[in-house]
Amino acid sequence: MAGFLIALLSGALMSVQGVFNAQVTKTTGIWVSNGWVQLSAFFLCLLVWLATGRDSVAALMEVQPRYMLLGGVIGAGITWTVIKSVDALGPARSALFIVVSQLAVAYLISLSGMFGMEKEPFSWRKLIGLLIAASGIVLFQWK
Repeated sequence: MAGFLIALLSGALMSVQGVFNAQVTKTTGIWVSNGWVQLSAFFLCLLVWLATGRDSVAALMEVQPRYMLLGGVIGAGITWTVIKSVDALGPARSALFIVVSQLAVAYLISLSGMFGMEKEPFSWRKLIGLLIAASGIVLFQWK
């Protein structure tokens, strides 16, 4: 149940963040906005790290494979793409496309076992669910 609630909170925070970032970009430009997002997130993480268990930063050098350390680079790309999509499509449409894309890519990762994830067997039920979600885009666009 906790995972479900955290996922709902994540989706809500992503939607609000996308709107905030798109609005900041109108005044500052996309890379200043993106940089601010990453920098402010870094400082929050630093404060929480100082207030909690202080896991070893040196442990980052033990992460294998090394490309797994690209999460921050991907995060900057996510911030940029969310800002651009919210600006172009509005918050509801962009969120719909983002969620369907996340679902499709996550399912492909699960099917293939990419990035060290446990490989799962193909399921028609999950594919049909993905197609229903994708068809929601068509219904949402219909005037």
